[in-house]
Amino acid sequence: MISFLKKYREVAIASVFLIAALIAQHAFSFTGQEYVYISLFVISYLFVGGPVWMKAYRSVKKGTLFSEFFLMGIATVGAFALGEYAEGVAVMLFYMIGEYAQHGAVTKARHSIQKLIEQQPDIATVERNGETAQIHPNQVEVGDVILVRPGEKVPLDGELLSGKASFNTAALTGESKPVSLTNGEEVWAGSINQDTLVRIRVSSEFEDTKLSHILEMVQEAAQRKAPTQRFMTKFAKVYTPIVVWLAVAVTFVPYLFLEQYVFQDWFYKALVFLVVSCPCGLVISIPLGYFGGIGAASRNGILLKGSDYLDQLRKMNILFMDKTGTLTEGTFEVQSVITHNGLSEAEIVSYAASLEQHSTHPIGKAILAFKNGQQLFEVEDQQEISGKGLKGFIDGREVLVGNAELLKGSGVKLDEVSYSEPYTFVHVAIGGEHAGTIRISDRIKEDSKQAIQQLREKGINRLVMLSGDNPDVVSFVANELGLDEAHGGLLPDEKYGIVKQALGKGNTVGFIGDGVNDAPVITLADVGIAMGGIGSDATIDTADVVIQTDQPSKVAKAIDISRFTHKVVWQNIGFALGIKVLVMGLAAIGLASMWEAIFADVGVALIAIANAIRVQNKFSDGGSIFDLFREQNKVKEPEMAAASCCDAC
Repeated sequence: MISFLKKYREVAIASVFLIAALIAQHAFSFTGQEYVYISLFVISYLFVGGPVWMKAYRSVKKGTLFSEFFLMGIATVGAFALGEYAEGVAVMLFYMIGEYAQHGAVTKARHSIQKLIEQQPDIATVERNGETAQIHPNQVEVGDVILVRPGEKVPLDGELLSGKASFNTAALTGESKPVSLTNGEEVWAGSINQDTLVRIRVSSEFEDTKLSHILEMVQEAAQRKAPTQRFMTKFAKVYTPIVVWLAVAVTFVPYLFLEQYVFQDWFYKALVFLVVSCPCGLVISIPLGYFGGIGAASRNGILLKGSDYLDQLRKMNILFMDKTGTLTEGTFEVQSVITHNGLSEAEIVSYAASLEQHSTHPIGKAILAFKNGQQLFEVEDQQEISGKGLKGFIDGREVLVGNAELLKGSGVKLDEVSYSEPYTFVHVAIGGEHAGTIRISDRIKEDSKQAIQQLREKGINRLVMLSGDNPDVVSFVANELGLDEAHGGLLPDEKYGIVKQALGKGNTVGFIGDGVNDAPVITLADVGIAMGGIGSDATIDTADVVIQTDQPSKVAKAIDISRFTHKVVWQNIGFALGIKVLVMGLAAIGLASMWEAIFADVGVALIAIANAIRVQNKFSDGGSIFDLFREQNKVKEPEMAAASCCDAC
């Protein structure tokens, strides 16, 4: 309670003096000692009005005369001049309460981003020359080995050297389930080590970690305004001087038409008109709504590079998708081995693995993983045939491992194989004869089918797969998922051409992918979406939206967030403008007092703020408007992500 009063001392002190002034006014109104309660009203006004007048002064110095602060100042001084002391103080008091609520709302909206920032450790334990030392992560070099104890955050991206470990990646991906990693797998900075001491070989510098890139993207997103935000900012700058001159007209124009013109009455109506006119509710709640949408998305493992893309996601009606790594796992496994000329399955795999033993290709790794301890042969004169496979000699015999084109080009006759099945086929030829075929497949992701169903429910009326993989495999996966179209065997420029044809014509086109070859088409699309977990840096850098969890179903979640954000923003616009126009009209004809004006300004702003907070609450942890002040107490000087009233007035 003490800290609350200290934080909001201006409002607390002003409230005490206002109550005292009202009591004194009741006691001294008829005794000729009006100076007693007037003094109390003035003291109360100074505590809440003083800061506003200082802001008005700074605004005028910057060349902005018609700021909200200036409007408030004129209106309240005028109220004092007319003897409406309580109303003059109330305008400033409730305005200050609205400002505190705004600060608290912005702080709450920034909370998910702040959690990300807090994930960036400032200490790394590094092994050097047989000793350990604790230094700042920006002093650690690529290739250094760091130690991370249970409960500590990983300071830098790297390769796990320990056998097995479990990490909590919730702050990065939005997924609460811990991730189990084994030797050689990548560990992200910001992950929390769950159970045992681990050693990690650093693979990126401090400023190049995935966590650093996430922070940059989310913070940049907060600065980029959607069309609705830009419109309201321009609108407010035109609207404010217009209403000031209308207030002047309300004061003096009746003099030209009325025989019994009373300046005091019309001046009071103009003051009410001025208080009502401030566009505070709009200026605060619209960017706050978009910022809340970005924050809610980041909590769900979806990074948006600007509020523009919240609007674009809402309108998206065509979505093109890559296959491998996007709708499928991108991790290949040997499904079966077909033998042709008397060799056993184990022998076929041994020959293939011998040529693939130094391969970094996913298919080669799948064969090596499947060899199951089988003996590897010594290979001589090995060479790679680009786009086809490998060639070498084992015990003087030529061995070919690759696709059908490799064998046909070497004059080897292929035994019949059913290519209608959803497999990648690796053929093995020994001594000029087709010895066997290894069938390898890539699993469809668990939530891919659910993702397609959800996207259809969201109104995406054309879902198309574009892939460089075997057309038969692409068709099989597309049929399994229920896509509208599927195109296989495509080069990057062919993908680009297909998407380019769909642009325009009233369409909003999205593309989701993960590989370097997807970067051009992701840049081309109206909404470029990248898989951030396994996606290449080039793809992530060019994308507008990054899915940290690699789950295609997150696209539907992003659309939900974008549509709900849009709905809330336009609710605020309609509500705020409607109430203001109504009360301004009533004020002009004398049917609204300063109290109605206070509601139409500060009250509407508070309601709009509370409505904007629903975006965060719906897609993340709950909260209420009473949490605003608790959130504000946690931060000494909250950084304003949403525009303040002064910025737009």
